[in-house]
Amino acid sequence: MYDLAAETASDRWEVEALYDTCFAPGRTALSSYRLREGVPPVAGLSLVARDDLGILAGAIRFWPVNVGGHEALLLGPVAVHPTRQGEGLGALLIETSLALATPEGGEVHQSAQLARADQKTWERVMLVGDAPYYGRYGFAPLQGVIMPPPTNPERVLGRALRVGAWDGVTGDVTRAG
Repeated sequence: MYDLAAETASDRWEVEALYDTCFAPGRTALSSYRLREGVPPVAGLSLVARDDLGILAGAIRFWPVNVGGHEALLLGPVAVHPTRQGEGLGALLIETSLALATPEGGEVHQSAQLARADQKTWERVMLVGDAPYYGRYGFAPLQGVIMPPPTNPERVLGRALRVGAWDGVTGDVTRAG
């Protein structure tokens, strides 16, 4: 059993260490990191998962971006400690955070110590990832959405959090603000 909570400033370095453990050392050189520089993760959607001893087992972050002038969420990274993989924790983090972001709401896992009150809702979310994996969460390839290079366009995926939210949304992905 894991407890989910919104990431706080005191979690930051522990989460960064988890990402260093789970991803290659050059992860910050990826194009998606340029969209994150100097922008704080979305509060309330960026979550940590801890076991009953308080040990960090997983984390997910979201970032605000613009796509052709439209607001969107950029999901990632999501990481589960190698000793905890295969337990469904990644799915729990993804599904819970997307439920919190959805305008109509959604079922939030019972272990989540989270509140939707005063939380901004979003219409669309995107990521750069593997379609077979993220397809199970409703993500599909986005046509005409251009991430900064070098990004394989086939790995640019999106999910509408409101019906039709991606309709007609195309263009460059840029930093929020």
